[in-house]
Amino acid sequence: MTMTNAGGRRRPPTIHDVAREAGVSRGTVSRVLNGGHYVSPAAQEAVNAAIRRTGYVVNRHARSLITGRSDSIGFLLTEPQERFFEDPNFNVLLRGCTQALAAHDIPLLLMLAGTEDERRRITRYITAGHVDGVLLVSSHSGDPVAEQLREAGVPLVACGKPIGMGSKVSYVAADDRDGARDMVKHLVSLGRRRIGMVTGPLDTPGGVVPLAGYREVLAEAGIEADDRLIASGDYSRASGEAGAEQLLERAPDMDAVFVASDLMAQGALTALHKAGRRVPEDVSVGGFDDSTAAISATPALTTIRQPYDRISTEMVRVLLAQIGGEEPAAVILPTELVRRDST
Repeated sequence: MTMTNAGGRRRPPTIHDVAREAGVSRGTVSRVLNGGHYVSPAAQEAVNAAIRRTGYVVNRHARSLITGRSDSIGFLLTEPQERFFEDPNFNVLLRGCTQALAAHDIPLLLMLAGTEDERRRITRYITAGHVDGVLLVSSHSGDPVAEQLREAGVPLVACGKPIGMGSKVSYVAADDRDGARDMVKHLVSLGRRRIGMVTGPLDTPGGVVPLAGYREVLAEAGIEADDRLIASGDYSRASGEAGAEQLLERAPDMDAVFVASDLMAQGALTALHKAGRRVPEDVSVGGFDDSTAAISATPALTTIRQPYDRISTEMVRVLLAQIGGEEPAAVILPTELVRRDST
């Protein structure tokens, strides 16, 4: 439908045009645009149909002046910028959150804050009201960002349970402990007894929780835990290679290794190849995530699948609910063992 002014020029449709087309009041249209509260299903359908016919587009700036909201969400990654481009998991999460928010016509702003100065600047920007809420990815123990945003009253949902925050912050996480247990049980079932582990950073839940699951299964299997068989990484390929090299040096009889991310597991495969170890004949290798890195590895990685699509969707759902006034919530999603050629 074309709208024209007195001079015959085309003009963008307004909320008044939508109301006239739908046969309802301007107030009813406004309520539909702001969530549909106190609007009958028939009136809501009439307004939505009128919006489609007229081509009406919400003036976000004008609405933000009325509602006090920015109508945008921040996707905050507190890691060095190069990690965003190297680790495929971050891109999967970003794409999933973008798609989930698109269903609500809400844009997502990518924010990278890997240094103290960057975190300080981003925190100022967020607390000034430029976004309505934050999806926080990768939170380290002692990182003040989550606590500062919470204290400022900014709606926040973390990917993974932030260490030391208890129930103060909403989060969505895969069941990392159960996933780690499944992987180590699988390695034990293959007859492996000298099972190493390359953990994630031990100041993150993705570092400490899988390590706990690894230790539990070894104890249940009657296998004595050996600290020489544990190394830590930072989720980069290079750290996975360095971690596997450390394990081989300290425990040359290692016959399996569980690596806390597929990208690090690729690095571990490189280290094993350099050392002349065959995978899986000499050393079985298990990863975590089921990212593109698992499929592109040689051999393809047995791994633990994290449901990133569901994680993204749930993070958006919980955040929008919190923006709407609901209390913080926690969602834990199941993982799945995916068997491939590396074990």
